[in-house]
Amino acid sequence: MYFVYILQSVNYPEKTYIGFTNNITNRLSVHNDGGSVYASKYKPWRLYNYIVFHEELKAIEFEKYLKSGAGKAFVNKHFL
Repeated sequence: MYFVYILQSVNYPEKTYIGFTNNITNRLSVHNDGGSVYASKYKPWRLYNYIVFHEELKAIEFEKYLKSGAGKAFVNKHFL
């Protein structure tokens, strides 16, 4: 399974991060350990939401959409 996830900074709740992984627990640990340049500035992170996909390509496409202008509006309206 593949996950598109939304993280929210604990200390800066207005900061979010959208990503894709096949191991959501490990990926959250990487973000909280400073393994991402952007994410390290706003750690710690909490898992705010995630969507599960059976097809990797569909997950990648959805992550790309969520990072677009229209996708950010969708996230703000439906998830945050």
